Amino acid sequence: MKQTLRTAILSTFACLVVASLSNFAQAQKIDIAFGVSTTIAPAANDTAPSLTGGAFPGVSGDVLFWHNLGVGAEVFWKASQSQNYLGYEGVNFRPVTYNFNAVYSPKLASHVNLELVGGIGALDTHIYQCNLGSGSECGGTSPVGSSNSFDVDFGGGLKLYLKGGFFVRPEARYYWVNNNSNYAGDHFGRVGASIGYTFR
Repeated sequence: MKQTLRTAILSTFACLVVASLSNFAQAQKIDIAFGVSTTIAPAANDTAPSLTGGAFPGVSGDVLFWHNLGVGAEVFWKASQSQNYLGYEGVNFRPVTYNFNAVYSPKLASHVNLELVGGIGALDTHIYQCNLGSGSECGGTSPVGSSNSFDVDFGGGLKLYLKGGFFVRPEARYYWVNNNSNYAGDHFGRVGASIGYTFR
């Protein structure tokens, strides 16, 4: 009798777990997107350049798994190298941000979802040594080093669904950077838009 009871309890528990996982899988929504942004930051000073301006392409993705809550990740990088890093001629640099976020994305209307994000990551500065013998161009050179600073980010956007799962997402982020000695100021913003697709 005890063995039968144990088997029944174990079987019931196993069925509940399978049913829960099935509901979890059906409730998931996965977004992937590609976007282009620009940055707004404090002006350059005597010792450090500004992060303002330039095109920042990037990719992002998230998984929503419980009541419009989920997790996501994103990486954005400056499309072109900037020159004279920290005033050194022949040293170029490219900022890259990557972040891991909590995501909340409730539906606002039939084809519009709000998206709020917040999390942690890093501002990574790739440093390039250039050969100035043939001018000031540094194209194609591999980075010779990088400098990382921890960051906290938050922001949001609107997912505007055009057809099916395809969406356009105007978005904005604010970043606070710890020990940001590579650039003027300890914060910057990013504004832009992404296009993407939601898998349901």
